[in-house]
Amino acid sequence: MAKSGNSSRVGLFDELRGFAIICMVIYHAMYDLKYLHGIDVPIFFESWFDVIRDIFAGMFMFISGTVCKYSSNNIKRGAQCFFIGMMMTFIMPFFMNGTVLFGILHFMGISMMIYGLCEGILNKIPSIVGIIICVFLFIFTMNVQNGYLGFGGFAIIDIPSKAYEVGVLFPLGIAGNGFYSADWFPLLPWLFVFIAGSYFGTYAKNGDLPKWVYPVHIKWLATVGRYTIWVYILHQPILYFLFNLIFS
Repeated sequence: MAKSGNSSRVGLFDELRGFAIICMVIYHAMYDLKYLHGIDVPIFFESWFDVIRDIFAGMFMFISGTVCKYSSNNIKRGAQCFFIGMMMTFIMPFFMNGTVLFGILHFMGISMMIYGLCEGILNKIPSIVGIIICVFLFIFTMNVQNGYLGFGGFAIIDIPSKAYEVGVLFPLGIAGNGFYSADWFPLLPWLFVFIAGSYFGTYAKNGDLPKWVYPVHIKWLATVGRYTIWVYILHQPILYFLFNLIFS
């Protein structure tokens, strides 16, 4: 096993994050083609593809959680990320119908701030125990959008129906039938994927992972992974311009 030092960056994580953001750009491109230009790409809107989308989004969140272990001020990083997300919320209606009310940037920003505020408490829990707890809580809360907390189709706690009528609980995954966001990743259950990543980041930072994960294997992909926030900010305006140029 490699002992690479506390400041070592994990090249494989940058590459995986770069791959995940590229997949997200492709998905958003297909979304724009269908809903802005009426061009259907069926494979991207089959129910099984939603599972693939969530896997890549979850991978992005998990790896972003590991990066928290390398940051000295996660609260500041989170506030900046959330601010950029809110800017997109207000700007997007000028270009398309609807907007992003709590997308990946909003989620990442709030998650970073929560981690920053709770880091002292979280660090008291052994990493492997923290990961197990996060897996348990992710499964337990993954049906919050369906009205209950539990496992699979078995409800342990029913969420009052009136909670879904409040209208402001959508960041928690509690949203009524009239709610719409072009991109939506609520804190429940996804926060636990992010926190699990932060626990895994302890092993990465301490150099406890296999030595082959630390060097960069595909330089351009790792570079994309280091600048994912800029890719996320710029890709929609670029797609909007290109598609309007093509289909005008």
